Amino acid sequence: MNILARLFAGRFRLVGLMLVAYLVLNALVRLGLLAFNGDAALLSPAHLLPIMAIGLVFDVAAACWWLPPFALIAALWPDGPRSRKALLATLGVSSGLTFALWAFVAVSEFVFWNEFASRFNFIAVDYLIYTREVIGNIRESYDLRPLFAGVGVVTLGALALSWRGIKRAAEPAGMPWRGRFGRLLVFLLLPAISFFAVDARDKEYSDQAQATQLAGNGHYEFWHAFRTNEIDYAQFYKILPATKIDQVLRSEFERLGSQHFPDQAPLAVERDVVGHSPEKHLNVVLISVESLSAEFLTAFGNKENLTPRLDKLAADGLLFTRLYATGTRTVRGLEALTLSMPPTPGNSIVKRPHNDHLFTLGEIFAERGYEPLYLYGGYGYFDNMAEFFGGNGYTVVDRTAIPKDAIHMENIWGVADEDLFTQALNELDQRQAAGRPFFAHIMTTSNHRPFTYPDGRIDIPSGTGREGAVKYTDWAIGDFIDRARTKSWFANTMFVIVADHTASGRGKTDLPVEQFLIPLIIYAPGQIAPQRVDTLASQIDVAPTLLALLDFSYRSHFFGHDIIAEGPHHPRAFLANYQTVGYLEDGVLVELRPQRRWRLVDSVSGKELPADEKGKRLLDEAISYYQGASEAYRSGALRRSGN
Repeated sequence: MNILARLFAGRFRLVGLMLVAYLVLNALVRLGLLAFNGDAALLSPAHLLPIMAIGLVFDVAAACWWLPPFALIAALWPDGPRSRKALLATLGVSSGLTFALWAFVAVSEFVFWNEFASRFNFIAVDYLIYTREVIGNIRESYDLRPLFAGVGVVTLGALALSWRGIKRAAEPAGMPWRGRFGRLLVFLLLPAISFFAVDARDKEYSDQAQATQLAGNGHYEFWHAFRTNEIDYAQFYKILPATKIDQVLRSEFERLGSQHFPDQAPLAVERDVVGHSPEKHLNVVLISVESLSAEFLTAFGNKENLTPRLDKLAADGLLFTRLYATGTRTVRGLEALTLSMPPTPGNSIVKRPHNDHLFTLGEIFAERGYEPLYLYGGYGYFDNMAEFFGGNGYTVVDRTAIPKDAIHMENIWGVADEDLFTQALNELDQRQAAGRPFFAHIMTTSNHRPFTYPDGRIDIPSGTGREGAVKYTDWAIGDFIDRARTKSWFANTMFVIVADHTASGRGKTDLPVEQFLIPLIIYAPGQIAPQRVDTLASQIDVAPTLLALLDFSYRSHFFGHDIIAEGPHHPRAFLANYQTVGYLEDGVLVELRPQRRWRLVDSVSGKELPADEKGKRLLDEAISYYQGASEAYRSGALRRSGN
């Protein structure tokens, strides 16, 4: 204590004051998030004590980065009666602004937690790029007046409580320059010490995902995510020899039936897929629906009748009941549906560099004279969608193409789904008139906070919550099908309806399997008979499945397989949440994490399982898929020939 007293002596008492203020504020934020999370089990001493203790360590580590500016003022400000008033004003303003920034970040943490059940991660880093959409979404989703009022109250309260200490810190330094610079050196070294002394993994004392998130620090997590936004699989995850990867991946498809693998192919999964009948050159409309969890549909047990139109389409078409999304963000869903590959760690390939001229679902259609289209109700620059789809041969149609007088309503994310579908019908009519078959991928936006939509469409008022947005999106899809039914191309068209991801990724584990279940409906009356498919499958299997329904023959680079014909031979799914990637098979979830960590988990209970013979086989399969996919992208093996 005597050392600390000497370290924070004289003007340096302000540094100590800011340290205490930071620790108190973040402890209160941690307790607030714990209460906001609503899980009473986390209040038990077994969780509460480590959450607060580990949290204190991370708070101290993060605080070390905030202290040097105040230490610089304390060390370098000259003594003298004239400078005291200026120093007091400087300390008051700098402290007040810092308190305001901390309070603003604290409020932001609650908003982020409400959306993602997590401390800041690389989604928060991405949001810095798309400030227009993010700030707009917050403005439309929340009443900002009480939020900013709260920031003001916290700032003024912290300043009032600290004012006496600030005034004392503005007194003459009372120490020689050597003492000042010695203390300054300590505070300048603390950030480097904290950087090497504390590791993001230190908070993972439990398998309970929310507990480990609460034990972290929002500021620390943000900068950690900033540094680890892109993750090299081979460097950070458990790996196998390349020959073993090729062997496992080849055997994965050999077990599905007769396959032809070309000699010396650069990709282990490269194979010739042969249709069993003459190709059906149907138009295809793929609708990826924002945040449509399976639990919203009556077909999956929902009792609120939120999706009467989708339920009717499910009854009249192919309904897949055990399909799992690969991730928790739209770009993950787009990646899975377009590239048919596992969700490699870090950012989706949609947002990575060198993601053009890849082997995509659209390319297979383009080879047959189809025009691949990507239609989006928002601006295509968001999440790099326009560049990704445009660079892979799709014609991109976004919000800029929709006339203002054709928009019934819009929010920060895009136009109402019905207006997007109107534009889609216009685009498809143009292709039909020109005699060109089409493959149209439509991405909706209305089922997203702030959950607003045109009045008079459904019996739930706009902007009141997720249930209304789901019901409106259901209405809009049904209205789109009704209008499409009047078109000459309807009878020759397959409609594929699938979610991009679920509405929530909350759970007690990093990858709560139940929160990844999404619906897949394939509707083509007169072309495809109604059927219910209960095979475990992944979002990466959608593309091969719809191509199989069309009996297309093609050279495949896809990691997915046909759910109907091949899926029963090897049912499995892929899940990812930020840095943890998973492989689900036969009730066992293999989790792969950075620092080459892994574990086997019971997919229902979340309890860790021993690594028996079956577990080791599943581990090899999981590593092979993820390492193989990561290497395929890194090496360029996914790029089209000649690119």
